[in-house]
Amino acid sequence: MSGSPLLEWVERDEQLLRLRLARPKANIIDAAMIDAVSDAFANAARQAHTKAVLLDAEGPHFSFGASVEEHLPEQCAAMLKGLHALILRMLECPVPILVGLRGQCLGGGLEVACAGTVLFAATDLQVGQPEIKLAVFAPAASCLLPERIGRAAAEELLLSGRHCDAREAYRLGLVNHVDDDPETAALAWFDDHLAGTSASSLRFALRAARTGFIERVRAKLHEVERLYLEGLMATHDAGEGLSAFVEKRAPVWQHR
Repeated sequence: MSGSPLLEWVERDEQLLRLRLARPKANIIDAAMIDAVSDAFANAARQAHTKAVLLDAEGPHFSFGASVEEHLPEQCAAMLKGLHALILRMLECPVPILVGLRGQCLGGGLEVACAGTVLFAATDLQVGQPEIKLAVFAPAASCLLPERIGRAAAEELLLSGRHCDAREAYRLGLVNHVDDDPETAALAWFDDHLAGTSASSLRFALRAARTGFIERVRAKLHEVERLYLEGLMATHDAGEGLSAFVEKRAPVWQHR
């Protein structure tokens, strides 16, 4: 692939940073994408006049998820550390992150989306954490989903690996708004609610609202990353599930 996996520009008198995943149709959250998005959020944090970030994606789908190949045993430690560093950078972003979602938003793509602040869903949205079907689990989602939708609903999605549509995602509180055009809806929300605010006061308000939340996620993320690398990846079935997916064959579970 050539070119950057991420498009970046500013709008609304440079008050709104636009970020767009640019590897359609899958928009895989691989190491290159993680690095590009992380760098963009680092730059956003240094711009005092920025009031929000709008993250969306090219093509019909937000993201099919993380790179399964990069989750194989020999690469997964580096992949998880990079993804989790990005999640924390997004949570620590000093301004709200608006996220425009459409089509499929799965696995690592949903983990990135859940690190946002206000989520706007297209009516065709399908979200899910299907990792359990590969005999692994979603570390970041295990930390973020309970915070966003409550423990019971989060556990049901994480353990089943099933998808839910835009209507159910809204009912659960996973997304904040459903609209035929989520990017346009996000821009209208910025114009109505953020454009006239003080950038500095907005940052203090977000910091106040997230007091305790970031600390909880950071501590839990450290624990679940260790559980994934030292516990799960030492099992037969985790390696089998990932290998079977890459090799396009049915897995053979040994339940160990």
